[in-house]
Amino acid sequence: MDFKQIVKDVLLTEAKELEKAATLVSFDIEKAIDLIINSKGKLIVTGVGKSGLVGTKIAATLASTGTSSFFLHPTEAMHGDLGMVGKEDIVLGISYSGESDELVQILPHLKRFNIPLIAMARNPESTLAKYADVFININVEKEGCPLDAAPMSSTTLTMAMGDALAVCLMKKRNFKKEDFASFHPGGSLGKKLFVKVDDLLRKDNLPVVSRETKLKDAILVMSEGRLGSVIIEDENKKVIALLSDGDLRRALMNDNFSMDCKVEEIATKNPKRLNNKELLASDALQIIEDYKIQLLIVTDENDKLVGVLHIHDLIEAGIK
Repeated sequence: MDFKQIVKDVLLTEAKELEKAATLVSFDIEKAIDLIINSKGKLIVTGVGKSGLVGTKIAATLASTGTSSFFLHPTEAMHGDLGMVGKEDIVLGISYSGESDELVQILPHLKRFNIPLIAMARNPESTLAKYADVFININVEKEGCPLDAAPMSSTTLTMAMGDALAVCLMKKRNFKKEDFASFHPGGSLGKKLFVKVDDLLRKDNLPVVSRETKLKDAILVMSEGRLGSVIIEDENKKVIALLSDGDLRRALMNDNFSMDCKVEEIATKNPKRLNNKELLASDALQIIEDYKIQLLIVTDENDKLVGVLHIHDLIEAGIK
C-alpha cells in the first residue's frame, strides 16, 4: 500500500476544494464584516461535533486577532448558557448540513432577541441559512475521506473561512503585530516587542575589579562571577575595560605573560556598552550578535555600572 500517495491524494483533494471555494466567493462579506465591526458586543461562535471543534479554533483565532469572541456549545446554550449571549452580541453558527438539531433549536431564541446571525453551511436552503443575516457557503464536492463520509475537506474549508474572516477584520481594524503581541505577551512576538533589557539585567554580585587589581586576583573574581568575564572600573567607579576569557587566552600566548601584571594591561579597553536599559531585549540581542560578544555592559549616563546582559539570559528568556 502506497501511503505516500494516500497522503498526497488527501492533501490535493482538500487543496482543490479550497481553490474552488476561492473562485466562488459570492456571499456578502462586507455585510458580515460591518455587522461584527459595528457590534458593541462579542462574536459568539457555536456548533456541534466537528463543526464545534472547528468553531472553537475560529473563536480562538478571532480573539487573538482583535475580535472579542468565545465558543458556546448549543446544548449548553439550551440549558442556561444562552444567557451568555447579550443583546449586542453576534452569533456565528456553523453546521455543514445546516440542520444540526442542537443548533437549530436555539435559532428561534436568537431571533427573538434580534441577535444577528452569520451562518456557515453547505445548503442555502437549510434551516440555519434561512435564519441567517449572512450566509457563508462551505459546500465541498469531495471529502478527503475515501468513503466521502467523515468531514475532512469541509472542516478544512470551514476553518479556512474562519481564518479569512479573521484577516478581513484585522485589515478593517488596521490590526498590527504590536496589537497581536499584546494578546500574546508570553509568546515569542510578545517577548520581542515588550521585554526590555532592564527585565533581564543582572545587577547583583557582578564580577568587578579596580584597574590596579593584579591579573591573578582578577581571574579569581572572574571564576566566582561565572560570566566568563570581569568588569574593570577606574577610581571614579566608571567602567573602562572588560577582561574576557578570550582576552586571557590571547595573553597566555605572549612570551612576557605574567600573572602579576595589572588586569587592565591585557583587558579590552572601552568595551561595547549600552546606556539605555529601556531598550528592547531583542535589540540588545542584535547588538550582541553584531559585535560577536557574549556580555553586554549596561551603564548610566556617567559610565557607571548598572548591570550586565548575557547572551545566555536572552536565549533562556526566549528572545530571538
